Amino acid sequence: MAHTSAPLPRSAPETAADLLDPEVREVARRRGFVELSEAQEQAIPLLLEGRNLILVAPTGTGKTESAMFPVFDRLLGTAGPGFKALYITPLRSLNRDILSRMEWWCRELGLSVGVRHGDTPQNDRRKQSLNPPDLLITTPETLQALFMGKRLREHLKNVRYVVVDEIHELADSKRGAQLAVALERLAAYAGEFQRIGLSATVGNPDEIGRYLCGTRPFALAEVPVASHLDISVRFAGEDFA
Repeated sequence: MAHTSAPLPRSAPETAADLLDPEVREVARRRGFVELSEAQEQAIPLLLEGRNLILVAPTGTGKTESAMFPVFDRLLGTAGPGFKALYITPLRSLNRDILSRMEWWCRELGLSVGVRHGDTPQNDRRKQSLNPPDLLITTPETLQALFMGKRLREHLKNVRYVVVDEIHELADSKRGAQLAVALERLAAYAGEFQRIGLSATVGNPDEIGRYLCGTRPFALAEVPVASHLDISVRFAGEDFA
């Protein structure tokens, strides 16, 4: 089971950003990315190699971009109809947050994005059925429901990337079991795809990796919380008593 990355060749670029398509780098620059975070430096090379990945990093370290920069890179060269990438979150409110972020990136890169869950209006559902977006943001329950429609099921055939956000919230629950079944159904229907799990904190990353990937190999990238803490103790007085 591959849990660490092999050293890059000596001729490799100095940063993970150098591995990305120039168009992705330019859009990131316009978005204000001066340099990549530690999480992004670890995750991007592994994902561009096509590995399944569990990324554990503190909130605010850019986990979403760690996953999506390589996915955007690959989507730029992927033609054809159907959903090509799925971004799965445990909460509808998180779906809306991710959608607001992804809309900017996809617009700048010439990609399409949509969101689908239980409250999605029928008109939007019909549009997705007729013209599916490259990236679909959804929930575990809605992923299962996509298999029910003949046209939507056909759109799933081109899925090559699946990102599961806040994966620790799902792994040890009935909803998580439902998602695991849905991912295996998707693999049987669309063929193998790259699996990416994101978590701010998890005590058992190996178990989370096996939950997401089954018997498939996966890599693990971890950014310790302690490396992002700046702690000082200030005391005014004669003694602690």
